[in-house]
Amino acid sequence: MISYLLKRFGAAIIIMLFVVFFTLLVFFKLSPDPAASICGQTCTPDRIETIRTQMGLDQPFFAQFFAFLAGIFVGRDYGEGASAIHCGAPCIGYSFQTGQSVLQGIMDRMPVTLTIAIGAAVLWLLTGVAAGVISAVKEGTWWDRGAMAFALAGISLPNYFVALVLQYLLVVQLEWLPFPTAVPFSESPGQWFATYIMPWMVLALMYASMYARLTRTNMIDTMGENFMRTARAKGLKPGPILIRHGLRPSLTPIVTLLGVDFATLLGGALITETVFGLPGIGKFAYDAISVNDQPVIMGVTLVAAFAVVIANIIVDLLYRVLDPRVRVSST
Repeated sequence: MISYLLKRFGAAIIIMLFVVFFTLLVFFKLSPDPAASICGQTCTPDRIETIRTQMGLDQPFFAQFFAFLAGIFVGRDYGEGASAIHCGAPCIGYSFQTGQSVLQGIMDRMPVTLTIAIGAAVLWLLTGVAAGVISAVKEGTWWDRGAMAFALAGISLPNYFVALVLQYLLVVQLEWLPFPTAVPFSESPGQWFATYIMPWMVLALMYASMYARLTRTNMIDTMGENFMRTARAKGLKPGPILIRHGLRPSLTPIVTLLGVDFATLLGGALITETVFGLPGIGKFAYDAISVNDQPVIMGVTLVAAFAVVIANIIVDLLYRVLDPRVRVSST
């Protein structure tokens, strides 16, 4: 197991190095000049050049790349002398427009994004898998057809449309919920729940629809396998057969999808957070895009990529728990 983990983490480090390299290339070499964006429309060429020097953009690309890597471990200074700005380790960039390190800006907004991601993941996992299992067991019935029609609608409807409809119905018309305002759970549990229930529902509708269809397909395929007929012939009860022998093998692709989807949400649910005005990482990225704050956009991209890489490692480990054949093949 230790050897396996070392190999996976080694591969993850190589992948992240490539991600950092190409992200820097895209944002600082192939995009509009970040110094000009910071300086504004009425800025002089001399002032732009000064900002470029302070940001280190006057250096060769590989010098910028290694300076960025060094900043992750030991921090870095932007500029020289008394006007230098220090970005402490781990430094993944500094936003001159917000006046703070990119990582600090992301961490300040991480609690909101984590709350949205965890709540939505629990909701879509429970409802999606349950709907898929019931549809598979009742294949061809009205429940199966109705659940799959609802799932198709959930996949087809855009997030922003569902968010606006829920907001109009539950907040404006029925007045069942207040307009979302992020508050800590310790401050007001009721308001905290009322704030996040709509974002959870919006994200869960789309993801649960995909999970329901995938679970149904996997369960139908699994229940037609020879070992399922053998289990029934031995006289095992339907419940254990369904859960232990039918559901468990069907969860392998679900685990893959859950890991990637959850990690993607850690990079921010941009549309959902923007529509509901929640100050998460997605809203942070949206605001940065609107003013072309490239260090922030790049930092959010790197955090999202890192989350996906780590999620894939966790998924691989869960595979070894769910499917013994994976343990045999990897030894």
